[in-house]
Amino acid sequence: MTQFQFTVDKPTLPWWRVPMVWLVILGPAVVVVASFTTLALAILNPDPVLVPDVVSNAAELPAVQARNHAATGGR
Repeated sequence: MTQFQFTVDKPTLPWWRVPMVWLVILGPAVVVVASFTTLALAILNPDPVLVPDVVSNAAELPAVQARNHAATGGR
């Protein structure tokens, strides 16, 4: 005589009840919220415009130009 064994599988959960799904969704969601927060901060608090240096002495002009040239990468 053959004996049968019946196994009962766990019922499958809907996707919103699986914890790993929320980790996958919340990671990118946090990054999106942080990027919009950064954008809002950048728009609401812009960097001030700097006034260019005024050379008081004509003898210092080449040194100031060389410094500016080095600081901008030669542009």
